[in-house]
Amino acid sequence: MRTTEYERVCYLTEQKDERVPLRNIKTGKVGYSFGCTHEGETVQVELENGELDSWEREACSEMTH
Repeated sequence: MRTTEYERVCYLTEQKDERVPLRNIKTGKVGYSFGCTHEGETVQVELENGELDSWEREACSEMTH
């Protein structure tokens, strides 16, 4: 995901309390954002099975409806 997309996802997650659906393009896993670490450009996600993970910005793709 581009930097502007990452910033938007982080804004929605941190300021609007929205959980943005994301797909990890390397693994194919789906998760929902719950936080961002701006220094490392990562998104913290909760996977569909309830596990928590952290994905690099470049590995994320926002899922559209």
